[in-house]
Amino acid sequence: MVSTRAIWQTDTVRAALASGDLGTIVRSVRRANHLTLAELAQRCGYSASTLSRMERGKQPLRDVGVLRSLTEALRIPPFLFGLVDTPPRSVRTARPVARVGVILVPDEETDPMRRRTLLAGLTGLAGTTVLGTASQSWATATPAEASPVGTLERVLLAPPATGGIPVAVQRLREQVAEARSVFQLGRYTDVAGRLPDLLSAAMATRADGATSEHIADASGLLAELHTLASELMVKFGNDQLAWTTADRALQAAYGANDILTQASAHRAWAIVLRRAGHAETAQRLVVDTAADLQPDLHRGPEYLSVYGSLLSTAAYTAAVDGDRDTARTLIGEAVDAATRLGADANHRFTAFGPTGVGLYRISIARVLGDYGTAIEAAQRINPIGIPLVERRARYWSDIARSFHAWGKPEQCYRALLAAERASADEVRYRKPIQQITTSLLQHPTAHTLPGLHAFAARTGTITGRDLPST
Repeated sequence: MVSTRAIWQTDTVRAALASGDLGTIVRSVRRANHLTLAELAQRCGYSASTLSRMERGKQPLRDVGVLRSLTEALRIPPFLFGLVDTPPRSVRTARPVARVGVILVPDEETDPMRRRTLLAGLTGLAGTTVLGTASQSWATATPAEASPVGTLERVLLAPPATGGIPVAVQRLREQVAEARSVFQLGRYTDVAGRLPDLLSAAMATRADGATSEHIADASGLLAELHTLASELMVKFGNDQLAWTTADRALQAAYGANDILTQASAHRAWAIVLRRAGHAETAQRLVVDTAADLQPDLHRGPEYLSVYGSLLSTAAYTAAVDGDRDTARTLIGEAVDAATRLGADANHRFTAFGPTGVGLYRISIARVLGDYGTAIEAAQRINPIGIPLVERRARYWSDIARSFHAWGKPEQCYRALLAAERASADEVRYRKPIQQITTSLLQHPTAHTLPGLHAFAARTGTITGRDLPST
């Protein structure tokens, strides 16, 4: 490797450093070390065509995470990109799936001194934004708007971002899987923090596709992200954005050569249809989609898992519509699929299996008003054996909602506390949980439920000012 010290002392690099031409710095260091664009692409995870545009100034180098990746790939000191004053917390690094990434608002300047000044001022920010599409000043944002959830909602309401940085499809696939895993850990705020950047990168990656296969793969991953965003908006009770993102998932899925991605997008669309009062249409959609999958069930557990997940959703949708017989028939078919699968699994992040079907039985009995049956179904499941945190939290939430409707406040409150222990976000954001908590606060036996007001404050049902004085 050529001495990087000699490289940055050359007239070309010194002039580029003085003018803020970061692309020339990248090209000079790459060539000095006899690296091709393809070799550098392999090191940093961006495509060769993207790197070429960066070097030629066709794609601005403004994102801190991209610059950090390039310094590591080229093995050059951070100050060449104006990152000398950037603390480690301010850049994207490998992290456990349960942590929120910190993504800084990109600079509007390319001058190195200007960049260092801006980065120093951005050190404490913990919110996120789509690259190049910040729609509101952090200085004027309210706490709710500046949160990852508020930021994501504003991003989804805005036109799709076009300033993202393409990444290698495999890298994007890994990031999508990580985001989905965080969702299944019940950490919805963390997912909200990741999605803006991921959506922007996925759209840029699809637009950067040089082959039909590349475009189809990127479209599939974009569909998965929109599906995840729709599920997240359902958790937050934002039906408008759940509808919007489910529609985007459908559109992206049509560009993917993957029937399972399309099936998952259909399921997300059916859920928002049901929530909008179109249960019959939603049920027909998921049943038809499941029927389309039947000829392919022999291809492996992924197909069987998505198929069973569709049947479970169709059964619950029928129950919401008051159709007991259809709900019973469909959940029976889901049981057959789970038996055929043989064990609980998480293929395609479906969490489908015998336990998953059992959880749907609880929900179905609850929405049909059979609260005693719902509790009996819950008693047949050991919560410790529920493999995913998000599903475990939903288990306790369903129990709480059943006990509440059954008029049993003490048992309801205990279930709420168990749901909170599983996932604080599950009780913090779900509107039905907040409505139940409000009802418990007004119940004549509220004084017998220790810690109820503190629980209500933690879930945002009341503010700290509303806590009773001691």
